[in-house]
Amino acid sequence: MITLRRPDDWHLHLRDGDGLHAVLPHTSAHFGRALVMPNLLPPVTTVAAACAYRDRILDALPPGHHFRPLMTLYLTDTTSPQTLAEAAAHPDIHAVKLYPAGATTHSDAGVSDPAALDEVFSELERSGLPLCVHGEVTDPEIDIFDREAVFLERTLAPLLERHPDLRCVVEHATTAEAIRFVRAAGPKVGASLTAHHLLLSRNHLFEGGIRPHRYCLPILKRRSHQEALLEAATSTDPRFFLGTDSAPHGRARKQSPCGCAGMYTAPVALALYAEAFDSVGAIDRLEAFASLNGPAFYGLSPNEERITLVREPEPIPDHYDFGADVVVPIRAGGQTAWRIAAE
Repeated sequence: MITLRRPDDWHLHLRDGDGLHAVLPHTSAHFGRALVMPNLLPPVTTVAAACAYRDRILDALPPGHHFRPLMTLYLTDTTSPQTLAEAAAHPDIHAVKLYPAGATTHSDAGVSDPAALDEVFSELERSGLPLCVHGEVTDPEIDIFDREAVFLERTLAPLLERHPDLRCVVEHATTAEAIRFVRAAGPKVGASLTAHHLLLSRNHLFEGGIRPHRYCLPILKRRSHQEALLEAATSTDPRFFLGTDSAPHGRARKQSPCGCAGMYTAPVALALYAEAFDSVGAIDRLEAFASLNGPAFYGLSPNEERITLVREPEPIPDHYDFGADVVVPIRAGGQTAWRIAAE
């Protein structure tokens, strides 16, 4: 058994409408806060849109759940420095998200050339508002398993050389190269790590056949990369912190000729992180990773509430309701090795 401060999720997709109402309780039951991604249709590109989305999230919150959504803006080729200055001054906006155009779900409105937005990055540098990066190139000539490493070398390294005071998060880091990049970059650069990238390698994507509900972007990598991520997560380096990248899609959209990228992990994410840490004898380091490092990087105080996990199995349903469809969670029909104790 382990008791820790209530954790925060520093990378979460909540969707909107009926989908939002379906998935929000799975996060708000366990996490105190979450950095909510802005890749809706249309994307959240203004402070007004972010505030309206925040209101919809709070309206969908189940009674008795104490949860605070931390909002983000979606960076586009036309985002102005003035918009970002307004965002930095607003208490509910905590980051700006850079999606390379076409890199993942709902990223078509993303940035086509980060090098062309130096005025925008200068404003972020000035304000201290963090830049959260989906770190993959979109060049079809680059192997999908190499796209994160190439992005770090060709795009993010030059960007940080031009803007050395930029606060930046390499979100859902998946490679040993990303871990080395963050460690070499200094205290202003951090990385969020998902439970599924800590527990799975690319072999799991093809275990007994193609597993569409294990397809995500960045895609699962070799076992050696998985081990590098686990070492970073369980280290004492405060620049690595919890970000589930829980990304619900209806079953019909996953099990299709062109299935969507994303794993739905929110209902069991904290138990899976405990499983990953326990697998290397580091369960005592889970609180720093899950509850302390992220708030420190984003300039917030940790949550005061506590949550307890018990090393006991708990079954995972085959699916959850998701509007007119259902969403299939990670390890559907299986079980976790840990569970959240009743409060």
